[in-house]
Amino acid sequence: MNTHVAIVAGAGSGLGQATALALHEAGLTVVAVDRSEAGLKELPDGIHREVADATDPGVAGPLVDHIVAELGPPAVLVNTIGAYELGDALSVTPQTLTRMMDVNLGAALWLTQAVAPHMQQQGAGVIIHIAARQGVEPAAGAVAYGISKAALVHLTRTLDAELRPHGIRVNALVPQLIATARNKALVPPEVMAGAVEPEAIAGVIAFLVSDAAADVSGALIPT
Repeated sequence: MNTHVAIVAGAGSGLGQATALALHEAGLTVVAVDRSEAGLKELPDGIHREVADATDPGVAGPLVDHIVAELGPPAVLVNTIGAYELGDALSVTPQTLTRMMDVNLGAALWLTQAVAPHMQQQGAGVIIHIAARQGVEPAAGAVAYGISKAALVHLTRTLDAELRPHGIRVNALVPQLIATARNKALVPPEVMAGAVEPEAIAGVIAFLVSDAAADVSGALIPT
């Protein structure tokens, strides 16, 4: 896939930024997408940048069409967009639930809808979403986040069932805790001791989009 176009959504920081760098180093033509222009400017010049908010249902389609016109059809989509918010089941607000679903589930669905037709035309493609351990193992204190990530897990499996016959592989990573700068600022050091560096997870993503992982689809991969 060395000359193929890879879209990395949420590439302005953390795991998205590490993934954009890893895929660029692997030889793919990387398009980094983020709503933060400042974050995208930290990436090297060889990576294409698009400032956009993919959580907006009206953005993903025109964004992908623009990328196709400029660089060609996407072979890879890696969606690292996500948000976290505390709140137990008895106190969570409608606003929090809506926000978590829009960011953690909506962006994944709208981006997939935008890239899948182009991948279907090519007869091949790889889509990776970033879920979370709370989406498969219930934990107290962040119910809207957990529900939205559980929905993303189910979406990934549904997409695998629908898109695998068209040659498109869909997988999800299920990290417990990523050692991003934001998490390091929010989470106690003793808890962060078990966190995984973004670069390590980006390495797993680079493997999953490669031909070496050609038989892997519909998988939930703990990291």
